[in-house]
Amino acid sequence: MRNIKLLLEYDGENYFGWQIQKEGKTVQSVLKEALNNLLQEDVNIIGAGRTDSGVHARGQVANFRTTSTRETKVIHRALNGLLPEDIRVHDVSEEAYGFNARYDAIARTYKYYISLRPLAIERKNRWYCYYKLDTDILSLCAGYIESIKDFQSFCYTKSEQRHYLCNIFKSEWIKEENVLIYHVSANRFLYGMVRTLVGTMIDVARGKLSFDDFKLITEKRDRRYATRSAPAKGLVLEKVTY
Repeated sequence: MRNIKLLLEYDGENYFGWQIQKEGKTVQSVLKEALNNLLQEDVNIIGAGRTDSGVHARGQVANFRTTSTRETKVIHRALNGLLPEDIRVHDVSEEAYGFNARYDAIARTYKYYISLRPLAIERKNRWYCYYKLDTDILSLCAGYIESIKDFQSFCYTKSEQRHYLCNIFKSEWIKEENVLIYHVSANRFLYGMVRTLVGTMIDVARGKLSFDDFKLITEKRDRRYATRSAPAKGLVLEKVTY
């Protein structure tokens, strides 16, 4: 039995997230179908990050075990021939039998992209914010996030979690001309966490909430106190670190 690792990129617009569901097309279900057809066996695919509906990935990692003797370069080429164009495999490698894409990951990095002007070409993967935003306040909020441990206030209420603790390694806003990018890395993320953080920080930066309100929201540990979630289309899983 071999353990195969995949590095994936996908546009999440047409998918109900990564994880297989009873109803709706997901990235995992499409990938599984392609692999089953290619290898002529039922494979179990493990993903490093369970991206939400509409969220994209540039650096998703997955693994599966197989009895196939096909070379990794053959699997790579054939898999891209079977998958739709909005899912691409960038690398295929054989790993130790015990490697697990989800549990062996020590960090995941997401970026959220905001456009400060209306766009044509990139309108499907940017959130256009027409508000006047205080970027200093955004940076203040991002820095404060690095001190938070419990993120229950920023997790979807329907999410079932054993706990809400996350270790944030990096949290910062970067401005590039007419684009704002939120860069965040952590050992784990809760369901809807990054989008809720971004949506709440934007409400602080536009003056709808104060910075003290933002701190109070984190202390409440209740999703009802945070504001809206940012649209899924601006969020990208950029990298998984092992």
